[in-house]
Amino acid sequence: MASIHDLIAYLLQKNGPTGSMEVHTLLYYAQAWHLVDDEEPLFADRIEAWPPQPVLPDLFELHADMVGLLDAWPRGDAERLTATEREAIDDALENYGRLSHIHLAALVTSEAPWRDARAGLDPLEISHHPITPAALYKYYSSLATDDDAIPIEAMTEDAWDRLVDRSLGFGVA
Repeated sequence: MASIHDLIAYLLQKNGPTGSMEVHTLLYYAQAWHLVDDEEPLFADRIEAWPPQPVLPDLFELHADMVGLLDAWPRGDAERLTATEREAIDDALENYGRLSHIHLAALVTSEAPWRDARAGLDPLEISHHPITPAALYKYYSSLATDDDAIPIEAMTEDAWDRLVDRSLGFGVA
């Protein structure tokens, strides 16, 4: 299992400067799809359903004073990752890395793992409810086999606009 620090070092090496909160969402998606593809977690760190997106709280504590772009992560060493671990980050970047922070947040908050973990909470209520590996696996494995699922690259500007409009309150639909 990979160290979150090594994963971030690799993500930043591949993607260049990346918003600190976007890093959380990209790691979330890397974890989700790694669970589907390899049936085991990519990393052990807990993911929580914060408003307005999933957050790795232990990671957040380390960069809370570094709001904005992260361009390097000296705590990590990308060379320690296996080919499979690198591939999980590569896939997340390929599928989600081109999305703006707003589109990433709108997408992830429209999906069942985040919504289910925040069920019953006010939109901006602080929560430490976990998004479990089991919840990620259940939802994303169902997407992988759903012939009606719309691939991100096929979403139109209108579809993105509707998704962002629905997520503006960060509420559970």
